[in-house]
Amino acid sequence: MPATPAWPPRSAPRLFVPGPLAEWQELRLDGNPANYLARVMRVGAGDAVILCDDVTGEWTAEVLDAGKRHVTLTLRDKLRDREAVPDFWLCAALLKKPNFDLVMEKATELGVARIQPVLTRRCVADKLNPERAQTIVSEAAEQCARTALPELAGPVKLDALLADWPEDRALFFADEQGGEPAAAQFAAHDGPAALLVGPEGGFDDAERAAIRAHPAARAITLGPRILRGETATIAACAVWMATRGDWSTV
Repeated sequence: MPATPAWPPRSAPRLFVPGPLAEWQELRLDGNPANYLARVMRVGAGDAVILCDDVTGEWTAEVLDAGKRHVTLTLRDKLRDREAVPDFWLCAALLKKPNFDLVMEKATELGVARIQPVLTRRCVADKLNPERAQTIVSEAAEQCARTALPELAGPVKLDALLADWPEDRALFFADEQGGEPAAAQFAAHDGPAALLVGPEGGFDDAERAAIRAHPAARAITLGPRILRGETATIAACAVWMATRGDWSTV
């Protein structure tokens, strides 16, 4: 007798939806989510979908009806609670659109709790489309099976960021002119933390002096080579997750 296939199958599509979700709740999706499920993933009645709401966690849902303009589902079982996210923020200077898209995507996959775009004197971009940015973050979270979305803040000028910085949060500053090795600095710290990475061309002298003078700032180096903004961000986030984040507890 053939074994009963696992339900939901590993290939079931994942989607973030507004919450909170509850067992046996019936949910109707319209617009882009419905188009994704019906036309891209080609779900039909009886198929499984994994839903997350960034509040209660992750659920299985069964498709009741998949039309051209909407998809109706019913919630079945809760799979996981919303994950506990390491208390690590990314404060990244705005880059050109495709480069910053990559930063947001990979920071989400790596598990940061908050993404804070920063405006500096050498930034080539000064705006961020919030809806587009939220879509990038949500799709990255769906792809990597996160159950918690990172908080996505609006761009803020560097001086305002430093002026309003919380006293209890360390600010690790990736300084291409030198600092303590990143891995050692991260490993020695216990508590809330954030990473500050500059734009293409780096921080100017006045900005660098203001950051270094801040009581929460700790200059770090990411090795002997000058890294692009997106490379530095991804590398440093990975090192932090390996030393102080949830990679070390898996």
